[in-house]
Amino acid sequence: MHNFINFHVLITHSPSCLNRDDMNMQKSATFGGARRVRISSQSLKRAIRCSDEYRRRLGERSVRTRDLARLAERFAAALDGRYPAGRVQQAIAWMAGKDGLAEDAEASAVAPWAVAEVARMCEAIAAGEAEGLEVKKLQKQIEKDAAAFRDAAAQTLDIALSGRMSTSDLLTSVDGALAVAHVITTHAVDSDIDWFTAVDDLVSEAGETGAGHLNTQEFSSGTFYRYASLNLAQLQENLGGATRGRALEIAGHLAYLFATVVPQAKQQTFAAHNLADAVLVSFADLPVSLANAFEAPVSAERSGGFRQPSQGRLFDYWRQVHRGYGLAESPAAFVLDGTQPPEGIAAQPDLAALIAWIGRDGRD
Repeated sequence: MHNFINFHVLITHSPSCLNRDDMNMQKSATFGGARRVRISSQSLKRAIRCSDEYRRRLGERSVRTRDLARLAERFAAALDGRYPAGRVQQAIAWMAGKDGLAEDAEASAVAPWAVAEVARMCEAIAAGEAEGLEVKKLQKQIEKDAAAFRDAAAQTLDIALSGRMSTSDLLTSVDGALAVAHVITTHAVDSDIDWFTAVDDLVSEAGETGAGHLNTQEFSSGTFYRYASLNLAQLQENLGGATRGRALEIAGHLAYLFATVVPQAKQQTFAAHNLADAVLVSFADLPVSLANAFEAPVSAERSGGFRQPSQGRLFDYWRQVHRGYGLAESPAAFVLDGTQPPEGIAAQPDLAALIAWIGRDGRD
């Protein structure tokens, strides 16, 4: 059985500015000597993690913060009085490597926290105190019970997927099972500038002219390539020894999310709510990106756009890599316009069929 699932998604966005830098400009990258518009992996992962579809399919997400005092308040409320507020504060303090929490207590870095993991810590502290264990001995005992805390953290799937680095002995580190690339356009992009104004109604009604506000915003459109790779064995381990079937179920949900979720930046202005044009999924023995299909920027064919030639490039490059390296893999694809993928890739009539194929472990 193959251990990796590679997700390759082509999605065309109408004029938009989905991810900006500190200068309020579109994020970009140079690839193949040409400027591409970029959506950072962090932006895409957060959009997915915060989406309604994520919550519906994969449950509640972690809380990512360095503000430990506010985290204690949030989790005390979430646990609905199961543990005293002081106990929740103590649990979070220990997990953060602190003796206690001041009103403005902060961790050294933003980290994902799972409410179930904090609840497990509260239980461990209460049990240790009931036995009369000293603090240091109790903490040592808790450190040895890492598996129980990993299982508790696994109830919050985004930690199992994205991982967590921790320098505290009581907050378990998790190796991420999902790798997500920065999203780039398959072609070179010259951005446009929107010069916009806001009319002040009261000033206008008074007979005065001129805008109440004016500014500029960079934007563009294009066909984007999204890539991610899921390590199934790592996901199973992160989920406390979950079955492969459970990991495949999660993979199917990820395919849906990668095909449908769009970052929300400036969406009230541009409404670039676009869905994927093509989704190629491959079970393989190693992670393989197909980004090099677009190292030479795609050109619009006779002003026919970038969508279809990008699809052709993606499948052509898959064929080259597949044959050139003799890869043992099981691929399938859904293409919105009905284009048939090359021989060796199982064509799926719609996204639901592709997700069902993933659930069958890549079997027809």
